[in-house]
Amino acid sequence: MMPRLATPADAAAIADLGRRAFVAKFGHLYSAENLAQFLEDAHTPAKVLKELADPHMRVAVIEQDGAIASFCKIIRTSSLPSRTDAQTPMELKQLYTDPDLIGRGHGARLMEWATAQAKDWHADEIQLSVYADNPQAQAFYRRFGFEKVADIEFWVGDHCDPEFMFAVKL
Repeated sequence: MMPRLATPADAAAIADLGRRAFVAKFGHLYSAENLAQFLEDAHTPAKVLKELADPHMRVAVIEQDGAIASFCKIIRTSSLPSRTDAQTPMELKQLYTDPDLIGRGHGARLMEWATAQAKDWHADEIQLSVYADNPQAQAFYRRFGFEKVADIEFWVGDHCDPEFMFAVKL
């Protein structure tokens, strides 16, 4: 159950898992139009292939029973608003697990991988955003030392979600 770097052959499976995990957790929040557009913008094989080709992004996966069960996307330079004194923050973009496999340690393995990558990149902080009404995810990130540093917004179409920006110093 060790992470490995994703390859182009994984793109369709990563996109499918991203769609399923997002809809399972958040799909009820959005209109059908907003959700469909977001999924088309964020979770397609073409989008994943573009991310895999980006030299500033890395994607790791964990397989279980021959299928991708979890993935994590990180980018070398955070795209989140500057709300801390970090000089070289890295961003954790997505950490998703198959909804039927949550609680099996995949997230912890991916967090260890992301932290090691951040240190290799000489980042001084890891940043992420988490939905304000997702206490399970917030508790998970706090286990790794993350704390809320700001209130921010996440837009899905014309729907604004309240988000928390979390960060941990390295």
